[in-house]
Amino acid sequence: MKKIIILGGGTAGWMAAAAMARFVLPRGIEVTLVESDQIGAVGVGEATLPHLRSFNELLGIDENVFVRETKATYKLGIEFANWARQGDSYIHPFGEYGRDLNGIPFHHLWLKARADNNAEALDNYSLPVIAALKNRFEFPSEDLRSILATYSYAFHIDAGLYARYLRKFACELGVNRIEGKVDRVEHHADGDIAALHLENGQSLAGDFFVDCSGFRSLLIGEQLDSPFIDWSHWLPCDSAIAVPSEAPAGELRPYTRAEAHTAGWRWQIPLQHRMGNGIVYAQRYMQDDEAQNLLMQGLPGATTNEPRQLRFQAGRRQESWRKNCLAVGLSSGFLEPLESTSIYLIQIAITKFISLLPAIHVASQRPQRNEFNRQMALEYERIRDFLILHYCATERDDSPFWRYCRDMELPESLQNKMALYRESGHIADYKNGLFLEPSWLAVYQGQRISPKQYSPRADVIKSDELAALLKNYAELVRRATSDMPLHSDVVDRQCGPHPTRVPSTSMSLYRSVGK
Repeated sequence: MKKIIILGGGTAGWMAAAAMARFVLPRGIEVTLVESDQIGAVGVGEATLPHLRSFNELLGIDENVFVRETKATYKLGIEFANWARQGDSYIHPFGEYGRDLNGIPFHHLWLKARADNNAEALDNYSLPVIAALKNRFEFPSEDLRSILATYSYAFHIDAGLYARYLRKFACELGVNRIEGKVDRVEHHADGDIAALHLENGQSLAGDFFVDCSGFRSLLIGEQLDSPFIDWSHWLPCDSAIAVPSEAPAGELRPYTRAEAHTAGWRWQIPLQHRMGNGIVYAQRYMQDDEAQNLLMQGLPGATTNEPRQLRFQAGRRQESWRKNCLAVGLSSGFLEPLESTSIYLIQIAITKFISLLPAIHVASQRPQRNEFNRQMALEYERIRDFLILHYCATERDDSPFWRYCRDMELPESLQNKMALYRESGHIADYKNGLFLEPSWLAVYQGQRISPKQYSPRADVIKSDELAALLKNYAELVRRATSDMPLHSDVVDRQCGPHPTRVPSTSMSLYRSVGK
């Protein structure tokens, strides 16, 4: 392998190019990215997961520079309003609830205390939830004994600015950028891609190709016929409208907001220079003009650009790596942005591919390809189940959309997880999964799924002792969050001339990504 061609820029293309600039170019492999300024990137994704920190750190990007360049704010979690019932609200935090005791998961202790009327609301035992509600933020502590080490954080970013920053980063390290649009694709006799022929007459031959062409999926879909696995019967939303607005006055929220409506949900994402707004909906249950009116009525300020319409279909390619082509980002699949997973799926595809790269030879890729596709299928399916949980675990009966979601047949894998939690309070665990036990707990309880019983191991602790432990922990959370600075003050500090040092991702709750 001597030459890799990346088709398409945007977030996916330039994340791939930046990672290859750091880890592939030094091996003597030439990397070229071809994109056209005439083809716009989707670029509305502005909310991320904590795993992006490890990707940036892997590339050697200074986090404070990243925050300044992308107009970023910090993110402690996602607020879900009106999902289980209208009027309900909960936050899915990037952190833990309480502390386990003698190997007993905290939520079993909480369930026991609640049964004895000795427990506060679950949120009161989560530092990131309470900090988010107070609009406060500070970096986690590297002292694992501290309550300030019980959470992580992500970012709200301008995705267009992030792609622009990575483009400069990658090109300075030696990635070649070519402006152009593909006219036709040439294949070898065995079906592998041989070259991309551009409209300007230029030909780009390569040994390996990375498809970052977005929803069109020009290489992996159109040329190599990797079948698309449709999940829209489980995730029926198929449309979105996005529009930015002026940043509202007042305190800056350190969390994303997702508010359910009669046929989907609306988002608000606070950045330094604007508020990102959007609405996700199912065309079968809501017309475009109705969705746009609903979105525009809920804006916190004047618009700064025209609304942008998107169409999509939930699902994934059967193979993200087929022959000598790897699909990254939207060309590989799409799961709606409810839990901010799009950039994570780009990141994990790139890091898994590069981890397999040392053993790759053009003539012998099958074992690496099969393992990559197995791992990516698992990533997509686990995220799919977590997203479906938000929709199916509802008591709403106010619209055909919610009745459909409540009554639809679920994947067996999700049925088993939900039944296990309802019957025993046990949360299905898996190694290196994206959403870990606290995430499932947040959504189960937030969506009003409560276990019939708690683990009998919790009964070894006397009720009065347990009540005192929980009371002390909730008070510790309140004191710790009250001592935190306002989120807006931290953003100003980190973008100023004297930012503080950020903690290494080696201390993060989410440090296993890419392994």
